[in-house]
Amino acid sequence: MTVRMGLIRKKAGWTFEDFDAYWHASHGALARRAPHLREYWQNLVLDRLQRGIEFERGPWALDGVSQLAFDNASQSAQAFDGSSLAAELVEDERYFLDDLHIVTAEPSEVVAVPAQQERSALLKRMSIITRLPTVSEEDFRREWKIHGELVKRMAGVSGYRQNVIVGRERVKGRPCSYEELPMDGIVELWFKDAETLEAAFSSEAGRKTMAHAKSFLSQITAFAVSERRIL
Repeated sequence: MTVRMGLIRKKAGWTFEDFDAYWHASHGALARRAPHLREYWQNLVLDRLQRGIEFERGPWALDGVSQLAFDNASQSAQAFDGSSLAAELVEDERYFLDDLHIVTAEPSEVVAVPAQQERSALLKRMSIITRLPTVSEEDFRREWKIHGELVKRMAGVSGYRQNVIVGRERVKGRPCSYEELPMDGIVELWFKDAETLEAAFSSEAGRKTMAHAKSFLSQITAFAVSERRIL
């Protein structure tokens, strides 16, 4: 499966409530029309606290993250490259967004993600991660798999998905280099609540996990989000 993610910032003059309502009802109804779309989730950013970790943040100040899932990269490209829907989406995004980056990712469930009806009661954290300059892409992928095994040992993790970034568009529709959009992966973690999250990272297993993170990551930019399924 391929997941196309939009990293978004609302228009400066929009209230958070107006942005949320428009993204949900108007833009959501438009984007869900994409052909071959399997799932569409919106993740509304609630706070930008690191929560339980001591790590340098990147420059990303987001208001939301969209996730559009397709069976493969070819279907994802067909849905947005040069279609009439693609033009409508761009026009609409200019209306309510100040900034939009697109990343294409390959997802992998490390700890099974709970069913949709259970997820609504959980705290979800998403994090953008960037590797150390001395770490190659190949080494990053290897170390992230090792990292996943360490996360499995942390009590209280209700779900954990790794999204390895394989494509980048700093400006939507224009593929760019790693240097232009230096991020390697997006983490999705689910916990019962903030207290459970803090306890997980402050445990011995949590400390070992973060010590390992510092061996291959330079930045972790975390967001608490409220997720909703559009399709």
